[in-house]
Amino acid sequence: MGKIRVALAGVGNCASAFVQGVTKSKDGHHLEGLSFPTLGGYAPSDIEFVAAFDVNADKVGKDLGEAIFQPPNNTLRIIGEQKFGVEVKYAPVNDGLGKYLSQMIRTPDAQPVDVAKELRDSGAEVLVNYVPVGSERAARFYAEQALSAHVAMVNAMPTFIASDQAWEEKFRRAHLPIVGDDVMSQLGATVLHKSLAKLMVERGVKILQTYQLNVGGDTDFANMLEESRLTTKRISKTSAVQSLIPYSVPTRIGPSDYVEFLENRKYAYIMLEGKYFGGAPIRIELKLEVWDAFNSAGVMVDAVRAAKIGLDKGVSGAVTSASAWTMKHPPIQMPYEEAKEAIIEFAEGKRER
Repeated sequence: MGKIRVALAGVGNCASAFVQGVTKSKDGHHLEGLSFPTLGGYAPSDIEFVAAFDVNADKVGKDLGEAIFQPPNNTLRIIGEQKFGVEVKYAPVNDGLGKYLSQMIRTPDAQPVDVAKELRDSGAEVLVNYVPVGSERAARFYAEQALSAHVAMVNAMPTFIASDQAWEEKFRRAHLPIVGDDVMSQLGATVLHKSLAKLMVERGVKILQTYQLNVGGDTDFANMLEESRLTTKRISKTSAVQSLIPYSVPTRIGPSDYVEFLENRKYAYIMLEGKYFGGAPIRIELKLEVWDAFNSAGVMVDAVRAAKIGLDKGVSGAVTSASAWTMKHPPIQMPYEEAKEAIIEFAEGKRER
């Protein structure tokens, strides 16, 4: 089937986990947790990184294989440092550094590159947007660069692009596929919360109220201390859960604190209260601990392969099946079993639902 040439907008923890996992697969190691060892004929090892962009002076100018381990990155290491022959380039900052990240990250004393030209010169086919939460202008900037360079896009962040009618139409007119928005974890807090909500509804339990509170120790959580950058993130996570409940429920979902020593570990606290027959009460409480970056990396492997399949098939606009399977805020929400069946049908050459 050939390679999938991928560019990365942002070289943080999520990019590190994605690069490490794909690299390990090239050595013949099995990638645990993948729903699809092959998808549309593509294996994880077919992904090839050809360009990368960041705003951190400690990453810019370095080979991607070195940059993924530079502080403040603090996720697990599953491979040793190696050279990919891909230099991380300095891209425009836009609103990529908020109040807290600007205290943690030093930008280069240099002019940013022409991102669209770099994408074209690298031969990239799929651009993955990994800019920080709340970087609305930066996310849309990369969407514009993908359109200019005629590159498919995977929007891993909660800025609404694939799920925004006007932006989706831009990709449709350009005859480019887009998968988005806001990547779902393999087994994260939102996946678990949705599953519990769906189970309660299907078993006839009336949900009365629910919350999901998350804490972590990476730059993502530090960045999200700035409440003004959380608007779309809260909408994305909340709508993902509420889509499975056919009535209005008081709901609070989102990051609640930054605990530096947790590093890239994330703790999620989930609670659902309800009542069943006779009005008898039921309450579910649980705690989930994960390494956050790796929790989404396997899902990103699916999203990137779906974007490439979309390119192969000449898909224009949002890939609805892949977005529903891999994202929290897709253009069309689907239950997991329906989304999984839909992406399999898409990869097998059938039309989108």
